[in-house]
Amino acid sequence: MDNNLQRIAPLWDTFPVRDTSAIQEMKAEGSVFKSVLQSVIDNVRESEDDVAKKEYLLSTGQLDNPAELSMALYKAETSMALFVQLREKALNAYNELSRITL
Repeated sequence: MDNNLQRIAPLWDTFPVRDTSAIQEMKAEGSVFKSVLQSVIDNVRESEDDVAKKEYLLSTGQLDNPAELSMALYKAETSMALFVQLREKALNAYNELSRITL
């Protein structure tokens, strides 16, 4: 087995809300959604940067394993899909809240 392969962390480990005390603090500040959304955006940026780096390394002949680029592309595609779904859910929730009359 190749020792250069990195284990991909589960999605729930990438969100900064694992600690219950941190969740309570964020709830008090009203920033749980902001924190999760920022985490997803940062993940998309990092994965896109990784793809750009691996594309450059591949084009200059410095990338030993071209499959790394495929894995980085898949990770970037998946993180972007997650972000789009999260955005759609947030917009739907906002639209539902805006329809409520008091």
